[in-house]
Amino acid sequence: MIVVASRNGRVGILAAVEVLRAGGSAVDAVEAGIRLVEDNPEEHSVGLGGLPNILGDVELDASIMRGSDRMAGAVGCLRGYRHPISVARQVMERLPHVLLVGAGAERFAAEIGADRGELLTEEARRMWAEKQALLPPEAAANLQDGADLAPWVAYLTDPVRSRGTVNFLAQDARGEICCGVSTSGWFNKYPGRLGDSPLIGAGGYADNRYGAAACTGLGEMAIRAGTARSLVLYMKMGMSVQEAGQQTMRDLDELGGNYLSDMNIIALDAQGTPAGFTNESEGKFIYMRAEMSEPQEVERTFTATRRRWAETL
Repeated sequence: MIVVASRNGRVGILAAVEVLRAGGSAVDAVEAGIRLVEDNPEEHSVGLGGLPNILGDVELDASIMRGSDRMAGAVGCLRGYRHPISVARQVMERLPHVLLVGAGAERFAAEIGADRGELLTEEARRMWAEKQALLPPEAAANLQDGADLAPWVAYLTDPVRSRGTVNFLAQDARGEICCGVSTSGWFNKYPGRLGDSPLIGAGGYADNRYGAAACTGLGEMAIRAGTARSLVLYMKMGMSVQEAGQQTMRDLDELGGNYLSDMNIIALDAQGTPAGFTNESEGKFIYMRAEMSEPQEVERTFTATRRRWAETL
């Protein structure tokens, strides 16, 4: 039994492992771990305290996938609910759909009695206000009243502060593998933007026969390359988890366009071997087996990729 997570999953990984020790499923463990990250106001890329879009609204995305039958559930642009990972799980278990967004996701969350809550903390509001202050006064005054947002989204964002996510992978005593992803998305994003986190195959993918993967970084890159599914597919083709991860990173390096930035991946093969990959100079992930008393922090395998941000090609 094992749980693998991005570093910001540390606040939830012990709870996830306790679920496995008590005989719970990988799905239970992933949900339990991510919920604690979603409740952490100090983590500005997920849930409570997440950084808002350009209009000041916190929009949350999440997905969860079960590896035995590849069933999945996801939500996008969910506002006013504290635990999008739990809403995503209920999409998987109650509906004939995979993904709900916006008003539909919020209606479903209300139907299932999901926890409501104000998501924009004072610290996140202050960080948003600091960015708004960079706008010309007339632009800032008109954003809420139908002004063109696109040029100001491009103006305010940057490749480092724009994104962030929490990833969890788990394998239980029965060999079930699950992946979960939750995020508040791109800081100062255009309202309604979806990254890779709620998109099965891009931000996360699980298949008991081969393994699982989940991503954090610039979601637009993972969407374009189908990154999580690609890594699992490479393992299906016979590559080790290390070989598969490095090949997946090389796939990202082959992308064109003028918005290329950071990417981090965690992975787990069917034998319970954890791995992590990054194109950043320093990157770590954590994992914890049921017999361990504390999570182990491990360096991700580095693969250099091209960086290009808002350049003229």
